[in-house]
Amino acid sequence: MPEQLPGHRPTLEAVAERAGVSRATASRVVNGGDGVRAHLVEKVREAVLELGYVPNPAARTLVTRRTGAVAVIIAEPEIRIFSDPFFSRQIRGISKELTAHDTQLVLLLVEDRGDYDRIERYLAGGHVDGALAFSLHTDDPLPAITRRVGMPTVYGGRPGWTAGSGEHGGIAYVDADNRGGAREAVRHLLDRGRRRIAHIAGPLDQTSAVDRLDGYRDVLLDADPALIAEGDFTATGGAEAMAALLERCPDLDAVFAANDLMATGALRVLRERGLAVPADVALVGFDDAELVAETADPPLTTVRQDIEGMGRLMAQLLLRTLNREQGDRAVPASVVTPTALVRRGSS
Repeated sequence: MPEQLPGHRPTLEAVAERAGVSRATASRVVNGGDGVRAHLVEKVREAVLELGYVPNPAARTLVTRRTGAVAVIIAEPEIRIFSDPFFSRQIRGISKELTAHDTQLVLLLVEDRGDYDRIERYLAGGHVDGALAFSLHTDDPLPAITRRVGMPTVYGGRPGWTAGSGEHGGIAYVDADNRGGAREAVRHLLDRGRRRIAHIAGPLDQTSAVDRLDGYRDVLLDADPALIAEGDFTATGGAEAMAALLERCPDLDAVFAANDLMATGALRVLRERGLAVPADVALVGFDDAELVAETADPPLTTVRQDIEGMGRLMAQLLLRTLNREQGDRAVPASVVTPTALVRRGSS
């Protein structure tokens, strides 16, 4: 049991004395610094356990100028965040990585444009060391806000506002190979003998949706524009887009939807119109959100992206950026992760 008397909090000096090291050495070990020999690190850690020492967060902040917290900013309203499994999986990956580095996650949601003033005040107030932001739209004010307050930030998804700036202006981001995944989905449908392949796109003010549409067009160079309908990454949006496509192109024989939720909306409309999947219309989604793709009837063929892994990569990239002063300066500007087609019953 730790040697801690009631009402007495062990000090860093006591840890240093127990370990037989200087206070500066004990401080470097406790605060994760470098340059301490391995056997001394072990002695300090043993002393911490024996005494039950808990670092004083306020004192640590004064010394390190770090809060030990990171903001996660999602530029979507609550109803989307809690209904789309993409967000929970990405947050899970971020949370796992931050927890492993003893860093607190602070979730900031954007319900409407007025929330950006609140977020800017919070970031400028020094409450967090950095930010992770995803699901941004092309007119999003967040990049300008983080630049104004000097906040280290990593973005989820290729940032559209950096087009033409070369190396994305030094902005760090993590994305999936959306365009390549879309190409694979459409080629799969062609291989299944489908020739009138429609696409339900995501909102075209987001780069993931644009990249998936571009991938569709890469394969179907002469695709009929009537076979493309824009959705909003929700099941309702997918249903509305599917209904519009059937009105314009009743002879379509396949659909590639830009995410799994829109694919389930499309599936519902196809069933209501008496069309069998995949016999009459083959269907492919994107994301491989297990709770959506695997429980659909029939289960969805989809493009898998490692959503949780992308969240972990975002957190790793930000933590490396924050720790550059300790010698880690090899921070990549971006990471693009591979995708893979998962074949199931819908195609």
